[in-house]
Amino acid sequence: MRMHNHGRIINTPRGDDAAAVSQTHLAAWLQTYPNKYAGIDEAWITENVGSVATAEGIAKWQDVIEEAGQQPNQVFCRVVHADTGIVGFLCGRRAELVALGPMYLLDDAKGQGIGSQLMSEFLPWAGDTPMRLWVTDYNLRAIRFYARYGFKATGERELWRGKLPNIRMVRSL
Repeated sequence: MRMHNHGRIINTPRGDDAAAVSQTHLAAWLQTYPNKYAGIDEAWITENVGSVATAEGIAKWQDVIEEAGQQPNQVFCRVVHADTGIVGFLCGRRAELVALGPMYLLDDAKGQGIGSQLMSEFLPWAGDTPMRLWVTDYNLRAIRFYARYGFKATGERELWRGKLPNIRMVRSL
């Protein structure tokens, strides 16, 4: 466990963190993705992502957390604890490439260097392996953030669940 700025602590999650991580996951979506031009509102987010906060979604997070504990070379996961609970997380998975994500911070945790601290743990874990991620094309703050770490848009696009416009970014060394 490491203390960071503003009394926030970044550490590897425990199994009993799964419910809080799932709540943070949904809350971050509700803060980040509503967009009238894309036709995405709270109801759409709740319908398409709300399952992360159900018993089944919590069980999936428990599996990820357990896998990260048992296979730390294959699965990376860190959570950000604050007085109010878990306010963010970054996970990743190693295969032929390293997939970065999901990564979310609640609004009140943004702009304080916490994302950079998470990346300072993730990038050494990923090492020399090329990395990729999906980012929503109107999430300009996230695109700029990833670009600072050498990620570049590939031109590959997807509409997640037929609505959420994502772009692929990659980082190769």
